Amino acid sequence: MSRSKGLTRDEPRTIDKMLHPFYEFVRVESSGGLVLIAATVIALIWANSPWGDLYEAFKNVQLTVGAGEFILSKPAILWINDGLMAVFFFLVGLEIKREIMVGELNSFRQASLPLFAAIGGMVVPALVYAFFNNGTPSADGWGIPMATDIAFSLGVLSMLGDRVPLSLKIFLTAVAIVDDIGAILVIAVFYSTGVSLWIIGIGLLFFLCMILLNKMGIRAPLPYLFFGTLMWFAFLKSGVHATVAGVLAAMTIPATTRICCGDFVSSMRGHLSEYDIAGGESPVTLSNKQMLSSLGSMNKDVLMASPPLKRIEHNLHYFVAFAIMPVFALANAGINFNADGGGIDVFHPVSMGIFFGLIVGKVIGICLASWFVIKIGFADMPSTLVPRHFLGASLLASIGFTMSIFIATLAWDASSPFITDAKFSILTASAVAGVLGFLVLRSCPHSAQRNSD
Repeated sequence: MSRSKGLTRDEPRTIDKMLHPFYEFVRVESSGGLVLIAATVIALIWANSPWGDLYEAFKNVQLTVGAGEFILSKPAILWINDGLMAVFFFLVGLEIKREIMVGELNSFRQASLPLFAAIGGMVVPALVYAFFNNGTPSADGWGIPMATDIAFSLGVLSMLGDRVPLSLKIFLTAVAIVDDIGAILVIAVFYSTGVSLWIIGIGLLFFLCMILLNKMGIRAPLPYLFFGTLMWFAFLKSGVHATVAGVLAAMTIPATTRICCGDFVSSMRGHLSEYDIAGGESPVTLSNKQMLSSLGSMNKDVLMASPPLKRIEHNLHYFVAFAIMPVFALANAGINFNADGGGIDVFHPVSMGIFFGLIVGKVIGICLASWFVIKIGFADMPSTLVPRHFLGASLLASIGFTMSIFIATLAWDASSPFITDAKFSILTASAVAGVLGFLVLRSCPHSAQRNSD
């Protein structure tokens, strides 16, 4: 009994248990942001070095997968943008589903503040871009300044430590997730070309198979992976961007468990009793088969008691943050400042539209929408925040980086005269927004930070 009391004495508070997933999310995203910065710097140096030709060769090397007569061959840059980014959007879809079910988007009143803020932060930047580019060949880039890079925005926020109220971190995270929903819809509707309805129908048939797996109580990941891959391939060939398949697949992942709380506790007590009898006070050894068997049974029970959605989301965070996003940045952020055709034109309508769309449009859109929704009574002003917090958060939401670059690659192909100016403006605006957001939030008074214990 003494050991049991010792375990419960320092047991985390209920609020800490509830907030642990959020803290874990922020920790991974913020540290992943540092890796993203490193990958971006490497890409810029590499693209402008004497080995710049190797950088282009790296992006265009042909990679082929196949089985029998089936062969799929694409340049590395397309595998990254169509394949790896589908995994990224799958993770985004899992986050969206979780937030809708149990998080900040669970009810209209709870979701109204970040929802309206995100909508304002998407509409106004698009209008600013249209102001500079309306009626020009570059008008298709209006979706670029709508995006928010959650990894970088939370990365900058984490640098401020406890100076930033938890309510602001939750607000910015929710805004970024709603922004992701908007980006997904924009990609699906406006940046999909040559759409084939019958191939989309095949893709939706695979989506239906995944829904049936969920309804049948299938929790094993392999069937979902199989049909999800088939859906991705169908969308790839349909003209609808393949990353949309990642989001749809995420919506089918089960969020319930295979064992109820009471059965789980009862089963674990039995296994713990067997473990205690088999081992006593001795350490676990490979020779004690009964102890190892009890541990294996407990692991199975833990898996059955864990929602697949949460388990997959947790496991994917590290792969996405430290592999997929850095590879994406490495392949897409390498701007050759001495490229043929005159290099960078900072006064081009594309450059102006993206820069001011992100820096000015995002700030006005988020702040104005937040003020409006609080003013009309749809949402409450968080007690720990002051107006300056919203200004700082809107600046951090102006960091478009990877998401904006991704939309730019959909708006124009690599040979477009607009792509270099677009990427340069995205990088410049994201850097300026990050610095300004950091300085604004750093100047916020500590007295506004009344986080409840």
